[in-house]
Amino acid sequence: MELFRKTKIDFLGKKWIFIGLSLVLTAAGFVSWIAKGGLKYGIDFTGGANITVKFAGPPPVDKIRSVISAKIPGEISVQEISGQNEVVIGTGLKTDEELQNARRIMGETLTANFADLSGKLDFNNTSAQSLFERLRDPFAAAAISMSDQEIGELAKALTAFRDTPPRSGLLTNLDELSAAPGVTPAILRVLKNECSLAKYAIRGAEVVGPKIGGELRTKAILATLYALGGMLVYIAFRFEWIYGLAAVVATFHDVLITLGLFSLFGKEISLNVVAALLTLVGYSMNDTIVVFDRIRETVKLGRRGEFEAVVNESVNRTLSRTVLTSGLTFISAIALLIFGGQVLHGFSFALVCGIVVGTYSSIFVASPILIFWRNFAEKRRKKATPAAA
Repeated sequence: MELFRKTKIDFLGKKWIFIGLSLVLTAAGFVSWIAKGGLKYGIDFTGGANITVKFAGPPPVDKIRSVISAKIPGEISVQEISGQNEVVIGTGLKTDEELQNARRIMGETLTANFADLSGKLDFNNTSAQSLFERLRDPFAAAAISMSDQEIGELAKALTAFRDTPPRSGLLTNLDELSAAPGVTPAILRVLKNECSLAKYAIRGAEVVGPKIGGELRTKAILATLYALGGMLVYIAFRFEWIYGLAAVVATFHDVLITLGLFSLFGKEISLNVVAALLTLVGYSMNDTIVVFDRIRETVKLGRRGEFEAVVNESVNRTLSRTVLTSGLTFISAIALLIFGGQVLHGFSFALVCGIVVGTYSSIFVASPILIFWRNFAEKRRKKATPAAA
């Protein structure tokens, strides 16, 4: 499928506009890094504890921050997930013992401030094993004839029912359990007597030690550098060394600008973001290679004229392919950014920025490097010829 045929757009005539834009974005990113003391890393790289809590209604962010800060030293972050009645409570404590204590204290503090259980078991935040232990004796007292194995299977079925959509871990009324498999009116009465419902549910907990976080950060940097180095060697072997250098410079440019945008918008760098950056490296490199291959093909066909005209023609001939592949990928990334939720937000944001920057860098960064080198080589050759004569 070809959207554009025989276009004659002077892309390289506008190269200085985009080179200037790249310089501005890169400088803005570096200024932001310096002003903010570096990139904002998530707990994957710095170490810390994060707890994701879902509330039955709009979460009281200020109260959560105040009650948690009163119990745990250091900086406490409470990030609200828009439209989902969820918050992510984070702390950046440094030792493994502090992190484990923080995880326990967060749970206890939430129970003390946002649950009125009256001695009953909190069904929204219990495990199947705890539910089994709580129900075994009351079932016997209520003359509900079930073996320990059957009670254990029922407890697993009840917690699984709680955790599946549309409840997603949070019940607002115990009568909802009447729809769970194996629940009879007698069993429901016992559940109401023994259990209560907090107005929140802990949906996930993540604890990463500082040593592991530092190792992950080092490995993430090395993975990106190894990917760039491997691609440089391949393209230098497949084309010429200047082609490899131009492609790596353009890809490195894409990564720098994307990281700069993360700093400017105050977004965290997590393992998901590193995965997106590595995806971006491969995607941008592939886009650049397509343009380079067409340039080499045009040169081999004996196309006469200035090298810039050859590059322009090659870019125009790959325009349809670039619009189709980059456009469709960009639409998918935008959909992921809008509907992917908080967990995939960093990943999708990196892809959206990287696709835009990577597409124009293949044309306005990588290709001009080839032209500058070709012009430089031509001037040297012309100077060397009279000297040799």
